[in-house]
Amino acid sequence: MRLIQYLREGEERAVAMLDDTDKSVRLDGFSSTYDLARAAAKAGSSLTAFATALRSDETIDIAALARDSRFLAPIDHPDPAHLFLTGTGLTHLGSAESRDKMHKAATAEALTDSMRMFKMGLEGGKPKPDEEGVQPEWFYKGDGSAIVASGSPLPVPAFALDGGEEPEIAGIYVIDDAGNPRRLGFCLANEFSDHVIERGNYLWLAHSKLRSAALGAELLIGDLPVDVRGTSRIWRDEKLLWEKPFLTGEENMSHSIANLERHHFKYRLFRRPGDVHVHFFGTATLSFSDGVKTMPGDVFEITTTGFSVPLRNPIVAEEAEDVAVTAL
Repeated sequence: MRLIQYLREGEERAVAMLDDTDKSVRLDGFSSTYDLARAAAKAGSSLTAFATALRSDETIDIAALARDSRFLAPIDHPDPAHLFLTGTGLTHLGSAESRDKMHKAATAEALTDSMRMFKMGLEGGKPKPDEEGVQPEWFYKGDGSAIVASGSPLPVPAFALDGGEEPEIAGIYVIDDAGNPRRLGFCLANEFSDHVIERGNYLWLAHSKLRSAALGAELLIGDLPVDVRGTSRIWRDEKLLWEKPFLTGEENMSHSIANLERHHFKYRLFRRPGDVHVHFFGTATLSFSDGVKTMPGDVFEITTTGFSVPLRNPIVAEEAEDVAVTAL
């Protein structure tokens, strides 16, 4: 089962459910996934059962929503400051190769920090349930104001040196009233980053991640398939510029999802009741590694098994801002 948030023709928000046949119906009583999930948690119900009971007779034309850019992100928060965008890198088999190219040490014999971190994940990223796994690389990306819905433009700041796609899966979580992280499900994601800044110095990784991120329209409820296969594309002037397959899901990862979740939510800061978390699980496929330089007007497209709606976003350049700090 999948959920989507969208705008009706009158611009009112709504939530719909997609079944395994891609039939979509609007849900009664709720206009946001956030409110729906909070109500399910308070009722002691699973999200699937709670949403299924709210199915209306109104069917939704998914193709029309895509054509008219009426998709919303699959999750948001009434106060964007209470939504955390975070992620983990070097989590996928093969993910160290592209990173290692950017951070290669001067001597061929020396391992970069990236390669050392990757090897740690291979050795300890999938612990048994009663064991403590190795902690992954972790980064902060922004708050809810940085989320871009499918079909909407991805902004590149005027100070940026690059705007590169990172096709992956993100987990979506709500913290219940008792302070427990509750996973709603998973969505397609483009964890948009500045790889030129990151290549300049590994300690600039934190800067390179402070960008917008696009989330696919569908929230997949339940477990993520262990083998997810997708394709990442870049279109320029309506012509295919670059295309490459990518793999995700635990069979293709050096860390288990449970281990990534454990090391994120071990911090009390991230267990504040009512907050939302979108956590990116990483990728091994980057057009930047193939020498692609994106431009305003290019369109990213990400498709995978398990999700019927492609994640598509054009790039737009932001104007420079004159920022000055003054004494109060």
